[in-house]
Amino acid sequence: MGRILAIDYGTKRTGIAASDPAGIIATGLQTVRTHDLLQFLQEYAAKETIDLFVVGHPKQMDNTDSENMRHITPFLAALKRKFPGIPVVLYDERFTSVLAHRALIEGGAKKKTRQDKALIDTMSATLILSSYMEQQRNLAPRQGGTPNELSNL
Repeated sequence: MGRILAIDYGTKRTGIAASDPAGIIATGLQTVRTHDLLQFLQEYAAKETIDLFVVGHPKQMDNTDSENMRHITPFLAALKRKFPGIPVVLYDERFTSVLAHRALIEGGAKKKTRQDKALIDTMSATLILSSYMEQQRNLAPRQGGTPNELSNL
C-alpha cells in the first residue's frame, strides 16, 4: 500500500502531511515553498508510493469556494498532469489553521513557536489528512470508502 499525501496549498508556503502505508496515522512532513512544490512531490514520489493526494479546499462559511481557490485550480491541473495515475481529492480545509494554532496553545507552545507560519501550515496539512482519513473510515462500512476523485481538470 502507498501513502496518502495531504497538501495545504498557500501562495507562498505549502504544508504537506503523509499517512503511514496502512493509511491509519497522519504525520506532518514539512512546509515547502510553493514555487518548489511540484519538484518536492516528484522527489517524494520517487522514494515513496503515493496512492492519493488530498488537497485542502478553501471554502467560505456558506460552502462556496473562497478567493484562494483561484490559486489552487491551476495547481490541481499541474498536479494531475505531473501525476496522471494518482487520484486527487479536494477536502474542506475550513478552520484547519485555527485548530492548528489552538493545538499549539493547548500544548503549551511558546509565543515564538505559535508564530511559526511554516509549522502552522504543516499542522494544517496534518489536520486535513487526519480528518479525511477519519471520514473515509466512517464512510467505509456504508459506501466502500471510495474517495471522491477530481476528474474534470
